[in-house]
Amino acid sequence: MIALLDYGAGNIRSVEKALSAVGANVRRLDSPLGLDHARAVVLPGVGAFDDCIHALQRQRLVDAVRDWILAGRPFLGICVGYQALFDRSDEFNSCALGLGIFKGPVVRFQPTPEEPHLKIPQIGWNQVEVIQPACPLFHGIPSGAYFYFVHSYHPRPADPAIIAGRTTYGTPFASAVWHGNVFATQFHPEKSQANGLRLLGNFLRWATR
Repeated sequence: MIALLDYGAGNIRSVEKALSAVGANVRRLDSPLGLDHARAVVLPGVGAFDDCIHALQRQRLVDAVRDWILAGRPFLGICVGYQALFDRSDEFNSCALGLGIFKGPVVRFQPTPEEPHLKIPQIGWNQVEVIQPACPLFHGIPSGAYFYFVHSYHPRPADPAIIAGRTTYGTPFASAVWHGNVFATQFHPEKSQANGLRLLGNFLRWATR
């Protein structure tokens, strides 16, 4: 069973359908009850960082997610579920603390001298350069493959060694990370057609191996 954490994220149904399409037995969980029976946890997300963290706190999932990850069990974060793994966010002068699994802030895109009129948020397809070819998520997915993004903010990992995928939008940013049992993507695999389904299938096979 794959636990899909349900804290009210708007994309949960599409993530559920995509995981089911690659063969996962998906169960939505809105509390820590039932986590003991899961093989992996997926934390999806759209919207604001604060909303995600506060909802997880209300549902007693913050400590449960930390404990799960620190126990070395398979975890996948998507979009805001990726950002939540870091220390804090600059979004709306947020005072909410992230899960703190990885060091570094979540920052807003900024126009550059080369692109002074950069459109924010980034909405649409963009390429992901695979930085860690050994990352199980990208098995069978070529570097430069396109994935679907919707976001104004992105993590800036303090440790570059965890960066598994990199994308350029104005400037390069970490669009995927991998460290041990933890995988996370800024893009939406559930909206990324064949490449996204392959990525989710790769995670499922790795988590249930």
